[in-house]
Amino acid sequence: MTVPIEFAISAAATLFVVVDPLGLAPIFIGVTSGMTREQRREVAIRSTFIAAVVLTVSLLIGKPLLSALGITLPAFRVAGGLLLFWTAAEMVFEKRQERKESTAKKTIDKDHLENIAAFPLAVPLMAGPGAITAVILLAGQADGNYIRYGVVFAAMALVLASCFIAYLLAIRIEKLLGITGRIVLTRLLGVILAALAVQFVADGVTALAAGGS
Repeated sequence: MTVPIEFAISAAATLFVVVDPLGLAPIFIGVTSGMTREQRREVAIRSTFIAAVVLTVSLLIGKPLLSALGITLPAFRVAGGLLLFWTAAEMVFEKRQERKESTAKKTIDKDHLENIAAFPLAVPLMAGPGAITAVILLAGQADGNYIRYGVVFAAMALVLASCFIAYLLAIRIEKLLGITGRIVLTRLLGVILAALAVQFVADGVTALAAGGS
């Protein structure tokens, strides 16, 4: 069986647009502020791995699993948006500043690294409602064709690899910014992240009001 080129291009383009690896790079700088290069690399690896697991599960059993749990994608979008807004508020008002100052040269708690990797980087930014929906729809288009499933999986791997590379490049970008530049960028990105969170909630509420699932 030959690889469906048009389907492959469509899958890759869809996931690249929805996930937006380049757009995630500056957000990575903001949410990992105060971490060392090694810690950020660990967060990048963990978040990419978690997102890969979430999207793979979505590809294989996404819609049946959510239905079994009684969770709709609009509800997931609202919940993710609310949690994302909390993170954005921390970025804008520097709620973590006291902790950073008191642990200046110490290793950041491992639980904190794992939490940042899981939320908000992996979910809902990398493997959010939009990406999950796209993967589920692409799985539906595959219609049991294992070649097409493989194409979707390859597209997912390509997009997530792009996210990982963008995160590593983000580390270099912050070095160029310096302390003042980082503070300004973190707060600016906090506002942008808050707007994204509000959009998540608005889309979810709209879909719920329309009886979407």
